[in-house]
Amino acid sequence: MKLLEGKVALITGTRRGIGRAVAEKFAEQGADIACTVRSLSDSVLETQAELEKYGVRVMFYASDASNFKQSHEVVERVVADFGRIDILVNNAGITKDGLMLRMSEQQWDDVINVNLKSAFNLIHAVLPVMSRQRSGSIINMSSVVGVSGNPGQCNYSASKAGMIGLAKSIAKEMGGRGIRANCIAPGFIETDMTANLSDDARENWLKSIPLRRVGVPEDVANVALFLASDMSSYVSGQVIQCCGGMNM
Repeated sequence: MKLLEGKVALITGTRRGIGRAVAEKFAEQGADIACTVRSLSDSVLETQAELEKYGVRVMFYASDASNFKQSHEVVERVVADFGRIDILVNNAGITKDGLMLRMSEQQWDDVINVNLKSAFNLIHAVLPVMSRQRSGSIINMSSVVGVSGNPGQCNYSASKAGMIGLAKSIAKEMGGRGIRANCIAPGFIETDMTANLSDDARENWLKSIPLRRVGVPEDVANVALFLASDMSSYVSGQVIQCCGGMNM
């Protein structure tokens, strides 16, 4: 039997990178997949077709995760279409880097809204569903910079640290209902967000990683699979750093 057979996963930010890898890993392990994206496109339809090759149901929904009303509406639609939600992965995220002295209010607000407020919105919407089921796994995609901070990323670091506090609090509030909440804190992962780094920056990153390699989205997806499955049934309120040892 596959690890997620019979489960329904709602995943935000699945167009590419880590979110896409998580959706594929979950589909491979038997979960039906509901994905939210800001807008539907031909590439989204191609992704849906690729995920459906695993023999699971897949639906994409156009929804802005940072919008409270839209988040509740999309959860209602997912429940109507799939009947339940067993797993929520809050993966939607952006960066708008800059030193604090030069950071605009808009840079701050945009990152907090997409990264942190979206997690609040979706958790707020799914908790009644999971409470009725008396089970559920919530996974917040944080970052090592949410644990340790990073110059030039005050907004991003704050949003990712907030996701950690959010998950730990939900774990304590909802444990009695059988709902678990955890965080993954990826390190240097090869995605579109890191593709534009200079060779010097990449070399400096690699020197700080004991495993001496850049991570790939599947590395993070494997951790997400563990947290989504019953293998982690006694794991809640935790932060798993997937970083090759760079942040010990």
